[in-house]
Amino acid sequence: MELTAPTARYGSDRHGLVCGFLFENQSPGRPITLDDALAWLAVASSGPTAGFVWLHFNLTDASAESWMKTHLPLAPEYFEALHEGSRSTRIEDASDQLVAVVNDVAFEFSFDPSEIASLWMTLNDRLAVSARTHPLRSVDRLRQAVKDGCRFDSSMALLNHLLHDQGDVLVRIVREATLQADAVEDALATGKLQPKRATLGKLRRVLVRLQRLLAPEPGALFRLLRQPPPWIAPHDLDELRQSTEEFSMVLRDLSTLQERIKLLQEEITAQVGEQTNRSVFTLTVVTVLALPINIIAGLLGMNVGGIPLADNPHGFLWIAALVVTFTAVAGWLAFRQRD
Repeated sequence: MELTAPTARYGSDRHGLVCGFLFENQSPGRPITLDDALAWLAVASSGPTAGFVWLHFNLTDASAESWMKTHLPLAPEYFEALHEGSRSTRIEDASDQLVAVVNDVAFEFSFDPSEIASLWMTLNDRLAVSARTHPLRSVDRLRQAVKDGCRFDSSMALLNHLLHDQGDVLVRIVREATLQADAVEDALATGKLQPKRATLGKLRRVLVRLQRLLAPEPGALFRLLRQPPPWIAPHDLDELRQSTEEFSMVLRDLSTLQERIKLLQEEITAQVGEQTNRSVFTLTVVTVLALPINIIAGLLGMNVGGIPLADNPHGFLWIAALVVTFTAVAGWLAFRQRD
């Protein structure tokens, strides 16, 4: 079958198609249009044909979902997953089709919780369809790998490659977060605590959200590995199992890093509390030291008769000496209590 090379465009093609590739005869993926994909699927459904088609859609195009419903043989569970509230990472079997919800980070990730989004993917032995609402880093790496000539012998191998890319992205995020935590830990002695507290709080929120969304649901994965669809090859299942084990290791690193950030936050809180206590103590000492002066000045300032030393030429010196003595005694008692 002759394929028409798609015209290069910025962003998505008609009906929200970002990219489409045909994999057959152990060859690198060839770019195809939606019409070419439908024609190839029609030929593949009429007889044994090796290969598969990958179509990647942009869901911000209003016609993308309706076109998929009309022209592609996709399971209803896939379209339900597009609209349901739960977006935790999972891979489920739906009528011999796999439905995967893969959470990923934005292409320009800057440790903002809003930059974590979902990629919905469904696949069978002849077709792999993925859709997203925002540009994501892992699927973009997969698309670039296909353009560079990476070969896939099955749609399951494509999904495994995507999961490996996502694991690599997650490892890089953990490394960058560890470097930020190291910088905060090294800066604790400088006394610049308020900006560091804000940095740690933001970093911890991102890591918690990543762990909650990226941790694969063990129940769905266990059911898939125990009773996989018949078209999945054993080596692809082994690759999937290996990918989940890598995810588990990275998620353990995430948990360890979260505990470290929690300890740093507690240390900063303790230092802030200590600074507050010092400030309160200094204010208390100043108040105590000023107390004798205020009392004596108030007593001597009464406009009544019998003020002591009123007629003594050295009265001011006696009163000043008395005030200094009381202040010195109060200061000595205050600082001795502090020690």
